[in-house]
Amino acid sequence: MDNYIGIDVAKATLQIYIPKNDLDVEVKNSESGLKTLYTKLKKQYKKEIGDIVFVYESTGSYSTYLEQFSESNSIKCFKVGAYQSASFSKVVKNRSKTDIVDARMLSNMHVIATDEDIKIPSRDVKAHQIRSYIKYYQSLVKEEIRSKNYLEAATFNLEDKFVLKQVEKKIKNIQKEQVDIISKTMEIINSNEKYKKAYENITSIKGIGEKSGIILLYLFLRYPKASRQHITALCGLDPIQRTSGTSVQHKERISKQGLSLVRAILFMPTMTAIQHNEEMKLIYDRLVDRGKPKPLAQIAVMRKIVSTK
Repeated sequence: MDNYIGIDVAKATLQIYIPKNDLDVEVKNSESGLKTLYTKLKKQYKKEIGDIVFVYESTGSYSTYLEQFSESNSIKCFKVGAYQSASFSKVVKNRSKTDIVDARMLSNMHVIATDEDIKIPSRDVKAHQIRSYIKYYQSLVKEEIRSKNYLEAATFNLEDKFVLKQVEKKIKNIQKEQVDIISKTMEIINSNEKYKKAYENITSIKGIGEKSGIILLYLFLRYPKASRQHITALCGLDPIQRTSGTSVQHKERISKQGLSLVRAILFMPTMTAIQHNEEMKLIYDRLVDRGKPKPLAQIAVMRKIVSTK
């Protein structure tokens, strides 16, 4: 199968392995670099150019150019996870780890691809815009926490009043930005009937307010085909247990992987839901009556909330 192009994605460059004629190529991780690559591929594959598949590892924002270019040019892709590629590397006994070796290995990963795995990337522009706003909102929340911590310490240390006023002013500006970004996000949601209906369904759950509703909508838009189990894992609410023989017996806990913003912003809505939502209260009370610790019962309710579409 010489139509699977292995691409090792880095911040500045793309290391590519072209099976046809056994070529190793490096281009810039940019629109111009991808155009150069596509021109070379056209010369190599000619009439078969429509059969090529880009195989690359999920690398967050670094693969954005690649995905946009693939969508614009209707190029099929097989996007593999980091754990998949690491496991495959062990199976094929790769002793060396270089960009060239990784690109060649990714090309060979076509053996584990299913028909459902191979598809042309597609991006919902409005969903991406919501994602951008949410990520910025998350950065503002972190900045507000840092500023408040600094203000508390500075107040106890009797820092100069000018400094304290500047920090207080900064916190107010951050809070104003948070309100503005939430407002802009709601404008997008209300302008799209599909988003608006989904948002209304989410916020119909007692305890889920505006911010929580936006975060959950963003989660479902980002992973539209994720199952309930996957959504739970993406929020880091999936339970994990560590036991080995009789010497290692750790208590069950949540993984805390994935989107920490979801867990943070849903804490208070979860507590509200336990008090005012009959279904959630029933789940909580049943677990507590069985002897489960209250924090675990709260996590179970939060898990129920994020898995209710």
